[in-house]
Amino acid sequence: METKNAKPMIIEMENVTVCKKGNILLDNFSLNIKNGENVAIIGPNGAGKSSFIKTVTGDLRPLHSEKTIVRLFGKERRDIFGLRNKMGIISGDLQDEYMRNIPGIEVVVSGFFSSIGLYRNHSITGDMKRRAHEVLGFLGIENLASRPINEMSTGQARRLLVARALVHDPDVLILDEPTNSLDLRAQHIFRQSMRTIASKGKNIILVTHNLEDLVPEIDRVVLLSEGSVYRDGPTDEILTAENLSDIFGIQVQVFSKDGYYHAW
Repeated sequence: METKNAKPMIIEMENVTVCKKGNILLDNFSLNIKNGENVAIIGPNGAGKSSFIKTVTGDLRPLHSEKTIVRLFGKERRDIFGLRNKMGIISGDLQDEYMRNIPGIEVVVSGFFSSIGLYRNHSITGDMKRRAHEVLGFLGIENLASRPINEMSTGQARRLLVARALVHDPDVLILDEPTNSLDLRAQHIFRQSMRTIASKGKNIILVTHNLEDLVPEIDRVVLLSEGSVYRDGPTDEILTAENLSDIFGIQVQVFSKDGYYHAW
């Protein structure tokens, strides 16, 4: 039970096991994330990063157990669509679905409906359009409003999806491998966008295998290995050569400067 002064939980997962086609994706997985935390979840391919996100969004369901808990914003996942409105999610899969002739402003407005594009049954208000333009301006991409997303660079499209994720003012932004397929310049611009969002008090959950994605505002790191939490704590205590060597299975060196991390 939370004390009166405790920060509310965004995600509560206790003793969660998820299987698919006989494979264990999450193994007795436990992780709590509080409001006000910016968290990076790091691990190699197959460690459980994507399974964690899909369990949060309801795309995967844990095995039933009396000890299993999955709560979002203090609530069970029965109203998963209502809970999704409190989250903004950016992933490469979502970007692939959007590679159509859809103007940027429609992509952003579609975030109000959690849809891929807009449809006749959507009731679009003037406030929605104003909010969409406001978020585009906040991210410095107002120039993409009329351009079709399938004519944008990968980096431009990725930032447009950030605007879509932010348009309904979610409580938390979940970034799934956000800089995959971006060139160096696009990666830099995207990370600056992350810093801007974090500076406004938005909670960020960054899921990645790439240390360079971490911005200084990330204050907690969770390392995953084989479907379980391997280490969890403050960024500077967790991102050590020993810990990263253990989960990636190779000798890793770590260097940090001004809140940024590099590994080789």
